[in-house]
Amino acid sequence: MIAGIDIGSRSIELVVMDNDTVVRQEHLPTTFDPVRQCKSILSGLEPDRIVATGYGRKLVEGMDLGTTVETITEIKAHALGVFRTFPEARTVLDIGGQDTKAISLLPGGKVGKFEMNDRCAAGTGKFLEYTATIFQIPVEEFGSYALKGDDPPVINSMCTVFAETEATSLMAQGVAPENIALGLHKSIVRRTVNMLGRVKLAFPLVFVGGVAHNPCMARLLADSLECVPGKDIIIPETPDMNGALGAAHWGGLPR
Repeated sequence: MIAGIDIGSRSIELVVMDNDTVVRQEHLPTTFDPVRQCKSILSGLEPDRIVATGYGRKLVEGMDLGTTVETITEIKAHALGVFRTFPEARTVLDIGGQDTKAISLLPGGKVGKFEMNDRCAAGTGKFLEYTATIFQIPVEEFGSYALKGDDPPVINSMCTVFAETEATSLMAQGVAPENIALGLHKSIVRRTVNMLGRVKLAFPLVFVGGVAHNPCMARLLADSLECVPGKDIIIPETPDMNGALGAAHWGGLPR
């Protein structure tokens, strides 16, 4: 039995595999005590190996878990997670809590080229979470709210602070809030499409990470790339579990 754990900035995901079959999936918020949360999500498990990925993967290495602990990068984990589920995939887009990754895939789930935005929250789940508070809307509902817009303004700032200022100014000018929300989503998609171009986007593209749950992001991405959802762009049933799945899959590969 192998446990893959992805310790992200916003949440921790766990995927447990037994004889190459996923037998358990679980997630918890990271909170301000990720070590306690890691212990909680691993409680009661006795895996033969634990493979950790994500920004907090080194935390697991330092814990006394009574079994072999290994780590792999997020890039490798996401590439392998997508390859396991969609072996025909050519590109991976992962938008998580505080970073965005665009990865081109080679045969066998190997990484060809990647781009990663990890210097600030621009274009990430944190950006959406922060801007959703401007509208007093839960981030889980923000995408559906934005889809009500039909005349989005162009929002140029990707800094969360400046974007808030720009959104507030537009509200004061009488622009409908749902149009501003749509404009904010479109600004993220423009940035994302540029990243995909730099890794030589090829289809099928698999969209993973927590932001893949956002219906507005999924629709705008398909529109911007002029492609067919479900064929050219694929979103897994549990897109936020992909990193942990890739880690568990790597743990079962022959050495």
